[in-house]
Amino acid sequence: MSDRSLSALVMATSAGAHMRSARPKPIHLLCGRAMGSYVLDTLGAAGVRQAVVVTGLDGSRVSKRLLEDPPGFTVRFVEQKTNLGTGDAVLIGMSGFDDFNDEEDLLVVPADLPLLRPSTINQLVDAHRSSGAACTILSADADSSVLRPAPNRSLADRIVRDRHGGVVSIDVDDDRLLLEEPVDPEEVDEISLGVYCIRRGLVAAAIRRTEEESRASDAPGRVRLSDVVEVLTGSGHTCETAMIDHPGDLIPVNDRLQLAEAEAVLRRRTNRHWLSMGVTMVDPERTYIDVTVRLGTDITIFPGTILQGATTIGSGCELGPDTRLDRCQVGNNTRIEKTTASLANIGDDCDVGPFAVVEPGTELPSGTVTGAFYAGSTAT
Repeated sequence: MSDRSLSALVMATSAGAHMRSARPKPIHLLCGRAMGSYVLDTLGAAGVRQAVVVTGLDGSRVSKRLLEDPPGFTVRFVEQKTNLGTGDAVLIGMSGFDDFNDEEDLLVVPADLPLLRPSTINQLVDAHRSSGAACTILSADADSSVLRPAPNRSLADRIVRDRHGGVVSIDVDDDRLLLEEPVDPEEVDEISLGVYCIRRGLVAAAIRRTEEESRASDAPGRVRLSDVVEVLTGSGHTCETAMIDHPGDLIPVNDRLQLAEAEAVLRRRTNRHWLSMGVTMVDPERTYIDVTVRLGTDITIFPGTILQGATTIGSGCELGPDTRLDRCQVGNNTRIEKTTASLANIGDDCDVGPFAVVEPGTELPSGTVTGAFYAGSTAT
């Protein structure tokens, strides 16, 4: 197995148009964190040493938000000022690296995959290095039950193989993409999921070749990263695929419905984590915990409880039902029932609520019993 280092390009050029939002898509929030932050964390867990995030014209807004919650490795940001395609974005992104290590492997990952797991990246990198390929594409069987419902635009990226089974190219049907037409499953065996591992020294030259071919064609247009596969195989290099069996994690978030669906998955993952750490949830389906929350042990959470932001809950607490705590600090063995609190500090052995409102800046000393219908204010 190769010991080459690993870097990444994160494609964060999508605006918020499909989200019906002025906010750039990569910084829409799921469980209290920006979508792009999940991708960066996954890359860090997979051993990436540095990443360049390619943004659109709202680059300063994207970089500011993602750097509020930085991963444990170097991240730089570059802007694609004109949308000339994913290939052009990758070429611009290459300029963001501060070294010229052509021997390392480069991951190219869209920023709208918040459910992507480190194990999936590891599978892609292992397949890439064990085969010695110039480029390896994360792929899925088109018969997957997750991908079959139509219309599904990702099905248009079909892996094309020669008669010997070797990867030749990725076929993108532009008309189908434009019209969002359903895909006939009989036409597709294996699809690209838009995540690549490429030998870094080959990337720039291959994209420039696709640019030249595009300019020379009768219908010049945007340069797609997927076109690089055909350029590499046409130059005698080998391209491979790494097929995964859980493609649902690789369906991009393109609209508010998919945002809500992805958040539901992340919430289930978060709740399973805390259940395994000694937290009791009477009804996990009605318990909402941001990934930024920290919990002690032997906590019981009743239905309708919402914990948001940098909230910290001590051990032995009872929360809910119907309680919302936002960026609060709660001590040990405290009971909070049918209460709303924000930016408050609540001590040990307190009994808060029911129907309490604890305003920002409030400090409840240990042992406080508020009684019903308490309206807390900033301590004087």
